[in-house]
Amino acid sequence: MNQSPIHHLTFDSIASYRIRVCGRITSNRVDWFQGMSVRPLTAQSGEPESTQLEGELRDQAALAGVLNTLYDMHLPVISVECLRARPVEDL
Repeated sequence: MNQSPIHHLTFDSIASYRIRVCGRITSNRVDWFQGMSVRPLTAQSGEPESTQLEGELRDQAALAGVLNTLYDMHLPVISVECLRARPVEDL
């Protein structure tokens, strides 16, 4: 039986996330996102500009920090996806 990629997710586990927001993040602000890659997405006709952040965060507090930074930048969050989590015993 296959386990979900987030089967091991706990409040303090390391996990990889993909976050999409409306708007653009300028290159001088990339370092605000705890090592996540920041990539502008090509807008389809009629869609607003958007940006994708992807990377590993050390725990849920780090995820909250990234989301708070996006909030402070007035960038609406479109989606947050947990891609995989490491079991706590792997730390």
